[in-house]
Amino acid sequence: MKKEEVHILIVDDEQIVRESLAGWFEEEGYQVDTAKDAVEALNKLNKVRWDIYFLDIKMPGMDGLELQRRIREIDPHAIVVIITAYASVDTAVQALKEGAFDYVTKPFDPDALSRLIRNAARQRKLALENLELKGSLESYLSPPEIIGRSQHIQQIKQSIETVAPTDTTVMIRGESGTGKELVAQAIHAKSRRRFAPLVIVNCGALSDTLLESELFGHEKGSFTGALYRRKGKLEIANGGTLFLDEIGTIGPKTQVDLLRAIEAKEFTRLGGNEVIKSDFRIICATNTNLEEAVHKWSFRKDLYYRLQVFVIHLKPLREHPEDIPELVNYFIRKYSSKMNKPVEGIEQQALTMLCRYRWSGNVRELENAVERAMVTARGTVLRRQDFLLNHQQTAGEFHPGMSLADVEKTHILNVLEQQHWNISSAAKVLGIDRVTIYKKLQKYGIKRPQHV
Repeated sequence: MKKEEVHILIVDDEQIVRESLAGWFEEEGYQVDTAKDAVEALNKLNKVRWDIYFLDIKMPGMDGLELQRRIREIDPHAIVVIITAYASVDTAVQALKEGAFDYVTKPFDPDALSRLIRNAARQRKLALENLELKGSLESYLSPPEIIGRSQHIQQIKQSIETVAPTDTTVMIRGESGTGKELVAQAIHAKSRRRFAPLVIVNCGALSDTLLESELFGHEKGSFTGALYRRKGKLEIANGGTLFLDEIGTIGPKTQVDLLRAIEAKEFTRLGGNEVIKSDFRIICATNTNLEEAVHKWSFRKDLYYRLQVFVIHLKPLREHPEDIPELVNYFIRKYSSKMNKPVEGIEQQALTMLCRYRWSGNVRELENAVERAMVTARGTVLRRQDFLLNHQQTAGEFHPGMSLADVEKTHILNVLEQQHWNISSAAKVLGIDRVTIYKKLQKYGIKRPQHV
């Protein structure tokens, strides 16, 4: 810290002491204030903070020890220096035990004070940097936000809270784009392994040979192109979490090797003999029917049961459309910041359209749609025309090829939207009674959107 950045408060009931110390420190370029007793010091603390406090032990009313406790309650990282007339006074020793940085005795040695202040300022700077670093680390390690307030999303959040503190293997199932990797990140971030790496492997993007090398590593010369030794993801994930996406795509040999590695927590690199031990947690994900794969003998039953210890099912977005408004607003804020565009919201007509769209690509497709709309938007609000959607996937619009049941469902949805989801008014327009319309809603699984 530069001298002009260091703020010092001197608390002493003797005016000569306050003026002497303040004069010396100000001459050296520090920012200095004084208080004649603890009450005045605490009143000043309500308005401002200092880096270093010089406190006299013997003062009328509240003494220096009690004032030190009060200061450290307000600012645990404050640097406190005790002023005493006696080098061996017991209370000065007690102050050091309670966290005081040092003590000085009267009369003062200006050179010793200069060294003390420099050391104290250095200590204060380190404490503040450590605090800032800790805050950055906590921010970096904080779990990703799971957006939504539906019952389904609340269940997902509860499942994450339940399984995260354990080392249990987790299987995340759901369609592509439902947020399986996001859930894996949240589990890792809330686990005791959060300070170790989360290693992600997309099993579906690699051939069997490459996947084995990726997982287990290889020795130099173990196969054509292996020009050097390489660590595998199982080894890199030691102490942390290994997330295996698209687990259903791995081949038979890799399944055998992976099962043994999971159970024994040890393996060998390709072309090697050294047994490598690694303490990793497995989280995997799939959008395929593993039960059918087991039935067809393309996926080992023992591996299936080893991975299916704790299962989290992610529903497609079309089954919890009530979360769409909150997701849309989240993506607007995200891309407004990234693109530096002053888009603040979305018009109701456009939001209604998004809530009625079927989103075959789930949350990922919704995010892409909002991002594109943000690019083309000309005002501060996203409009219907900013979105390019396949209207054959929009509930509430008629198109060729619809079944009679789909037509009836679509017509009911349109009328409900027109009547702002007033059941009595919608029933009157449709020419049916309230009991019948409730039966139709139940039949077609129509639910009132949360934003209405």
